[in-house]
Amino acid sequence: MLSYHIVLGDVCSGRNNHFNLIRFVAAYAVLVSHAWPISRGVGTDEPLTSLIGYSLGEIAVIIFFSLSGFLITKSFEQRASIRSFLIARFARLFPGLAVSLVFVGFIIGPLTSELGMWNYLQDRETATFFLRNLTLIQSQFTLPGVFEDLPYPAIEGSIWTLGHEAACYGLVLVLGVAGAFRKRISLSIMLTFYALSWIFLPVIEVYVHSKLLQTYALALPFLVGAAFWLWRNVIFLSLPIAVLFWSAFVLGNGTTLAYPALVLALTYTLFWLAHLPGKFMLNFNRSGDYSYGIYVYAFPIQGLVIWLWGPMPPTINIAYAAPVTLICAILSWHYVEKPALLFARACKGSQALNGLHYRSNP
Repeated sequence: MLSYHIVLGDVCSGRNNHFNLIRFVAAYAVLVSHAWPISRGVGTDEPLTSLIGYSLGEIAVIIFFSLSGFLITKSFEQRASIRSFLIARFARLFPGLAVSLVFVGFIIGPLTSELGMWNYLQDRETATFFLRNLTLIQSQFTLPGVFEDLPYPAIEGSIWTLGHEAACYGLVLVLGVAGAFRKRISLSIMLTFYALSWIFLPVIEVYVHSKLLQTYALALPFLVGAAFWLWRNVIFLSLPIAVLFWSAFVLGNGTTLAYPALVLALTYTLFWLAHLPGKFMLNFNRSGDYSYGIYVYAFPIQGLVIWLWGPMPPTINIAYAAPVTLICAILSWHYVEKPALLFARACKGSQALNGLHYRSNP
């Protein structure tokens, strides 16, 4: 395993990878990371933060965006039409989110609100909870009278990244339609300058809205993942190179270039790990993709655990919430997300028959 090395382009076309397993682990990493503030209060850091300056949840989000950049760019280049691309992105993001919001707003909310069911349903914030979170423009993390006395007085938390994810989808669409994916040298120069712009972050952040700064930060792993797809035929995956990238991060940690170094090291390592030989781990692909369900259900389930059983250590919160979250994720995948994706795939096939084609490659 230590000497295993491959060219990414030779192995990334099929499903013989561990992307599904990596996303599953990353989703649970977010659950583990959130157990500290949910159990002990807003602002509580998990142990990993004090060691490397980044939480387990932050690392997991970088992994999600890196993989998403790779897979979404691949999807754009292989879709039959712009419309089918948009339908696929909608199917992946919104049905699962919508059902989770209904579960949170109409089941957890009425059962736990201190206002009582009738007053809770009449409250304006109950309606805006669905509208604001589904539009992804300005997330609403609270519901009237729900979890207000808990250490972390919010029922949602993780979904703040989804608006930035959608913005990155839009970026791929704009770059693809503009033909930027064909000008890969120019694109690499732009990406390099974008990464180096982190040197000036202390100056930039004073003048930029915090939400735009979040998109600015999350777009970096997304674009690095996209670059891995575009340059897949020249990217050589090996452990020594991964060690080199991690060494660069260690040397640069504490500087303004620490984050770009972390993104590059994480992205490279996850692609190396994703294509290691291992038939046993490949069997995980047969189970389904439960990562999105884990991601959107974990936070409210973790809060519900505290509401039901009172104060508890983060480890106990993880132990109680993890299996319940997995059950919700399994149901979400098989009865909501997978049917939506099959519908999107059917739309792609019908559009291909109608001759609505585009290609970003000549």
